[in-house]
Amino acid sequence: MQPPLPPGTILQNRYRLLQVLGQGGFGRTYLAEDQGRFNERCALKEFMPPQAGYALEKAKELFQREAAILYQIQHPQVPQFRATFEQDQRLFLVQDYVEGKTYRDCLEERRAQGQRFSEGEIEQLLRQLLPVLAHIHSKGIIHRDIAPDNIILREGDRLPVLIDFGVVKEAVTRMQSPDTQHQATTVGKAGFAPSEQLQTGQAYPSSDLYALAVTAVVLLTGRDAGELYNDRMLTWDWQNYAPEVSPRLAQVLNRMLSHKPDDRYQSVREVVEALQSAQAAGSPPPVASAPQQYPPPASASTSTAAPTPAPPPPPTQVSSLPTQAIGRPLESETQITRGARRSRSGAPVIQESSFWDDPLAVTAVGTGLVLLTGFGSWAAVSFLMGQPSPTPSPTTPQVSVTPLSPSSTPASPTTSPSPSTPVLYSKRLTLKPSETVTESDSLRANETVDYIVEGEQGQTLNAYLSGEGVLMSVLGPNRQLVGDRSDRVSLWQGELPFTGEYTLRLRTVQGLAESDYQLEVSLESPPPSPSPSSPTPSSPPPTSPPPTSPSSSPEPIYSEEVLDLFGTGETLNLTGRTTPQRIQRYRIEGPPGKILDVRVASGPVSLTIRYPDGTVVEDAAGLLEWSAEVLSSGGYLVDVQADEATDFRLEVSLAAPESPPSP
Repeated sequence: MQPPLPPGTILQNRYRLLQVLGQGGFGRTYLAEDQGRFNERCALKEFMPPQAGYALEKAKELFQREAAILYQIQHPQVPQFRATFEQDQRLFLVQDYVEGKTYRDCLEERRAQGQRFSEGEIEQLLRQLLPVLAHIHSKGIIHRDIAPDNIILREGDRLPVLIDFGVVKEAVTRMQSPDTQHQATTVGKAGFAPSEQLQTGQAYPSSDLYALAVTAVVLLTGRDAGELYNDRMLTWDWQNYAPEVSPRLAQVLNRMLSHKPDDRYQSVREVVEALQSAQAAGSPPPVASAPQQYPPPASASTSTAAPTPAPPPPPTQVSSLPTQAIGRPLESETQITRGARRSRSGAPVIQESSFWDDPLAVTAVGTGLVLLTGFGSWAAVSFLMGQPSPTPSPTTPQVSVTPLSPSSTPASPTTSPSPSTPVLYSKRLTLKPSETVTESDSLRANETVDYIVEGEQGQTLNAYLSGEGVLMSVLGPNRQLVGDRSDRVSLWQGELPFTGEYTLRLRTVQGLAESDYQLEVSLESPPPSPSPSSPTPSSPPPTSPPPTSPSSSPEPIYSEEVLDLFGTGETLNLTGRTTPQRIQRYRIEGPPGKILDVRVASGPVSLTIRYPDGTVVEDAAGLLEWSAEVLSSGGYLVDVQADEATDFRLEVSLAAPESPPSP
C-alpha cells in the first residue's frame, strides 16, 4: 500500500493537497484546493486497489464504474461528483467538500456533556434524509453504508449530507474473488448493515432503511449499536435507554429494524406514509428541541415497551371538611374560614353566613343588574329598528368565506361552523435543474392548492410533502393522474411521460379542519452525454444514437445493467423492455480469453455491440446473434434496440475457447 501524499503536493497541475481527512481499508480522503476554481476546496478520494496485474486493471475499470454511478446522482444533499484521474499509479475521485461535522462527532460531543439527540431532532433528521434515499433508490443505487460516520451536518444550511457510498467497496470485494459467482460482501459497518447484506451480499432499499433506523436509535440512546442489539433473540432493545420516545415513532423505527427484509418497509414512500399516519392518529410531531439528557440506567426488570412514568404533580390543596351529600352546595374553604368561630372547648364551629351580609357581593350583583338591563334595552331597540349588531357575540363562531374568484359573489355568512364554499388556489413554480423549491403554508378543509410545474418528456420530477394532514395528487398535462400511485400520496418520483404542465394538487386529510404543510419540488434533466474526445477519464460511455438511427430523431437514453460472468459454460436468460427513446444496455464483463455469445431468443429487437469506450464493433450493428473472444481491456456493451416499445429475451453465455484438434 502506497503511503499518503504529503500536504502541499499538487496533482494534475490543479489540486493542491492540504491534509488527510480519513483513511480506511479501501482508500483515503484528502482535503484539497482546486486551483482551477479559484482555490475552492474539494475532497479527493484515493482508491487503493490491494493487488496488481489483472486485478489492478479490473480495479481501474470498477473505479470508473463508481464514477459513472456517482455521476448520475444530482442531489443537493449528496456531494457533487467532479472528475476522476490517475497519476503515478494512483486513482483519484474528485467531489465537493462538505464543511461540517459527522453525526458521529456530534454524538461524541454530546456524550462528553451527558447528552444525546432528542426525538424532535431525530424525526427532523429522518424527514431530511428520506428524500435523499428516495432519489438514489429511484436510480437503482443502494448506499450500503449508512451510519453516523457517513452523514455530515452541513455547517451552512444545517442539512444532513450523505457521503461515502459503498459501491467501490463492494466492487473491490467482488474483484478479490473473481472465481466466485455469489460471494458475500464486507460492505457496511457491523451493527448498522442488516444480515442479508453482511452474509449474502444482497442489498435492497429496505437495507438502507434498516441502517438509517440503527443510526436513529444510536443517536437517540447515545449507545453503540452493539449494546442495543440482542444477538440471541435477533431483536433491538433500545427503548430502555430512550423511554421518552413516543410510541408512534418507536413503532416506525422498530419495523424498519425488522430482522427479515420482508417485514420492513419496502420503500421510502412507505416510511413517510407511516410517519404521517402516526401523526394524524396521535399527537403532532415534536419540534427539534434541545439535546436530551441521559436517563438513569434501566433496571433489568424494566419492560422495553413501558416508558418511565413522569413524576406526579404536587398534591392539590383540598378542604379538610367531611364529605358532603350530593345536591348540597359545598362551601368554599374561604367561606368556612370567614364564618368560623370557636367554642369554649376550642373546637371549630361552622356558622352559616348569609349572602346579603357581604357588602361586596351585594355591590357586585347590583352593578351586574344595571349592566344587564342596559344591554337588554339596547338590543331590543336595535332589533325593532332593524339595525344589525356592530359586534358579534363572543360565543358566536366567526365564519370566514373566501370567494372562488375576484368576480364571484361571496356566499352569505352563516352561524354554522361547517366549512364554506370550496376554494381552489393555484401557483406556478419555476424550477431550475438540480435545484429544490420549497413551499410552506397551511391548508383548510375546504381549500385545494394546485402547484403548476412545466416539465419536458424524460425529465424526473421529485415531489416530497411533509405535514400532519395534507396529501398530494399528481396530474399530467391531460389533467389525469400520472400512473397508479399518484393519488393522495406524500412522496412522488418519476420520469415525465409527456411535455407540458404538471399539477401537484394538495388537499387535507378527511376529518381535519386545517393543517400545515411543506412541499419540496425538484426537476432533473437526464445527464448530458459527454463528447468521446473529452480528456476526463470519468466520462461515461457515449450515448450517441446507433448508425441505423435517423439523425433527425432525438438522442436516446440508455438504461445500463452490469453483468459479471466469471463462470465457464454458464448461460443467462435476460428479459427486459426497450424503446426507441430508452435503450436497454448490458455491460458484460468476463475473464479475457473466454468466448462470449449473445443471442436474441424472443422479441422484435436487434443487437448493437460496442467496445468499452462506446465505439461500435466492426460489422456488429443490427444483429440477432453475436460471438467473440473477451478482450483483455474489458468486456463489451450490448445495446438492445427496437423500432417501437417491446419486451425481449436474450441468451448470454461465456465458454472456454475450443481446443484445436490434435494431429
